[in-house]
Amino acid sequence: MRVLLIEDDELLADGVTRALRYAGYVVEWAADGRRADAWLSEREYDVVILDLGLPGLDGSEVLKRLRGRKQEMPVLVVSAREMLDERIRLLDLGADDYLVKPVAIAELEARIRALTRRGYGKADPVLRLGNLDLDTAARRAWIGDQALDLTAREWSALEFLALRANRIVSKDLVMQSLYNWDEEITPNAVEKIISRLRTKLEPAGVNIRTVRGMGYYLEKPKSPAS
Repeated sequence: MRVLLIEDDELLADGVTRALRYAGYVVEWAADGRRADAWLSEREYDVVILDLGLPGLDGSEVLKRLRGRKQEMPVLVVSAREMLDERIRLLDLGADDYLVKPVAIAELEARIRALTRRGYGKADPVLRLGNLDLDTAARRAWIGDQALDLTAREWSALEFLALRANRIVSKDLVMQSLYNWDEEITPNAVEKIISRLRTKLEPAGVNIRTVRGMGYYLEKPKSPAS
């Protein structure tokens, strides 16, 4: 999952970025509002974490411009501004959630997971695809009662595709969900991850199909595999 962190406190941003990357997220950090607005206008993120008191452009203006472009990516405001009127104002501007600093990393991660599930209409943290269960909170997967041994990027690719089951997803979007923009990557690296996933998911009857010229398609079983 790709997260944009918009925060001008370098020490805080470094700590949050490290924690989220350790948890398996792809995180980009913008330290000022104008850079964040530019990135948001040209890139897609699964969740945006937004501070308000930013140099260049205030966080509320960043949010206003985002929604003005009809972009629907979830926005979690994390700010030291704790007045009720301010929280109401930001939610009315289009924020999906609001946390008052200081914030525990565990709660921040839980809010991110909840926003991601909500964005795809998944209230339950456990996704079920036939005999395959994905626990998006624990970041674990099982076939029946057998836990799957997945690398961090295999898990991220599986979660990304599972949330979009029965939809064609371009290879570029899969790449973006697994790597930072500044990392040197090749389509072949993604193909290898998908190939390993196919082998591991075969006992569950879950297929990841390649649609030539378009991308990947995780086919949701109509009923549990026998």
